[in-house]
Amino acid sequence: MRSRCLPLGAAFGGAALAGLLLAGPAAAQLATNSNAPVDITADELETANSACTSIWRGHAEALQADARLRADTLTAEFALKPGGKTGACGDLQRLRAEGSVYYVTPQQKVHGDLGIYEAASSTLTVTGDVVATQGMNVLRGSKMVFNTETGQGRMVGGASGPNKGNRPRAVFYPKQSNTNSSNSRR
Repeated sequence: MRSRCLPLGAAFGGAALAGLLLAGPAAAQLATNSNAPVDITADELETANSACTSIWRGHAEALQADARLRADTLTAEFALKPGGKTGACGDLQRLRAEGSVYYVTPQQKVHGDLGIYEAASSTLTVTGDVVATQGMNVLRGSKMVFNTETGQGRMVGGASGPNKGNRPRAVFYPKQSNTNSSNSRR
């Protein structure tokens, strides 16, 4: 049974809703070296003010500068402000992306089944059948941990050892240069 979503004004008191949705600046770094706000949108929004959580369902997308995190569902968790009053929510702590997860920047694209972004460490962990592309280069594995500030990351697989399936795998294409074509004419 699916719960019915009420218009935001009818479902929550104005002050409590404003406390969650206007919680202040997000200390998140989805985009490298960006202080831009994190803009989240979806087909449906459910909030739990007492838990400082919002659940965005249906074509959910979080944007910051030139970085995008998309999924079927995004769950945003905010810090509780000191004093613990209902609706007293602070900075974004975590984004959980579930179902058809995509993290896209101008340099790369990552796809997986589940993604968890931790604002404190600026890390995005993507699990499932993970595929990362950069230009024509492709990297596959079952878990990728990526630091959105530094660009450093690692990919792991579900098995280890020679001739085992489900190990991290990559295909890299060398850059083509004019010197190669001029050498072939000799």
